[in-house]
Amino acid sequence: MRTVPSSIEHVKETFDSVRAQLSKFDFSLGGNWDYDHGYFDKSLDEANKVWLRIPVQVITGRIDGDSEATDALVEVGTPFVLNHVYNEGLDTSAEAETYGALVDQFQAPLDPDGHVEEKWVQAAKDVLKNVENDWFH
Repeated sequence: MRTVPSSIEHVKETFDSVRAQLSKFDFSLGGNWDYDHGYFDKSLDEANKVWLRIPVQVITGRIDGDSEATDALVEVGTPFVLNHVYNEGLDTSAEAETYGALVDQFQAPLDPDGHVEEKWVQAAKDVLKNVENDWFH
């Protein structure tokens, strides 16, 4: 993981405004949220292994990522780049789920915090520059 300082750090706005702003640049909340915090993610590579992640912390209200609108006021944290190094292939020890015939065939990352090359940090800086220019102008 590598942090990428940005002028969007410490910005306090409604969650809906932050989500709308970041969605312009293909960030998504996905499953990376809880009621008191969340992460907006943008893949930086075609294999979806290197990600730019922007954390938000709830100041008041609650995040409801499944809702069109929330009452939450959030503060933007320090963006960072992370690299998930996956074990390619199927998990031979996968087990059937209790309910249904679904099988979890994918393995956990070999290293969820793998080395981040400088080119990905620069790519993240470029994305953040565009976000900042749009956000503050």
